[in-house]
Amino acid sequence: MKIVSYNVNGIKARLPRLIEYLDAEKPDVVCLQELKSSDETFPERDIRDAGYGAVWHGQKGFNGVAILTRGGDPKERRRGLDGDPDDTHSRYLEAEVDGLIVASIYLPNGNPLPGPKFDYKIAWFDRLLDRAATLLAEERPVVLAGDYNVIPNDDDVFSVGAMGSDALMQPESRAAYRRLLAQGWTDSLRTRFPGGGVWTFWDYQAGAWQRDCGFRIDHLLLSPQAADRFGDAGVDKSWRGLEKASDHAPTWVRLRQG
Repeated sequence: MKIVSYNVNGIKARLPRLIEYLDAEKPDVVCLQELKSSDETFPERDIRDAGYGAVWHGQKGFNGVAILTRGGDPKERRRGLDGDPDDTHSRYLEAEVDGLIVASIYLPNGNPLPGPKFDYKIAWFDRLLDRAATLLAEERPVVLAGDYNVIPNDDDVFSVGAMGSDALMQPESRAAYRRLLAQGWTDSLRTRFPGGGVWTFWDYQAGAWQRDCGFRIDHLLLSPQAADRFGDAGVDKSWRGLEKASDHAPTWVRLRQG
């Protein structure tokens, strides 16, 4: 089973690339982030015509997450996180697919810092930690897939100096990510590439793609029951180089059937 995390950076703008990806790679589950689309304008028909069912949690112009499944419909379990009833951002969606629990996550960016956006990032991460702990307590195979907006390690970025003042690399951001792993989650891409140097994002500016100046912020974390089924992980990097592509590449983990 191939599970993909893919920040599309606007589903309407990237729809041709997404449909091509689904047709070529035929992933079993795709967690999308940054839809930038309301619930009403999500392209459900195009997704279904490509052979995928979907659940989605949209937000006009910002954020937005979805879960696609090949050949059927995912069963939605939860949208949004507890802990802030006034939070209107569409950043978390959870579903069940063939006995596997999957969450699509778009964690706040946090820039500029210091300030309220960075404070919101860390507070949101704390709410995610609470939900992640609850999921672990179910003792089931779970994949937390998404754009975490955290560069976990120095070898996950092309230049520590270039990104050192960014919210993605602050000690508080990294500490929150480490607390998540410490609950018992496995970073699938790190497991496959323990030496780092694997990017999932290349900025549109300054020729970052052409110079391979990227970093790793898209992560698929596995519960112990999912980690027992780990087969492989990687980045479908070539899709970043296509015309009108997202600035993220599809990032994936492959699990053996349970």
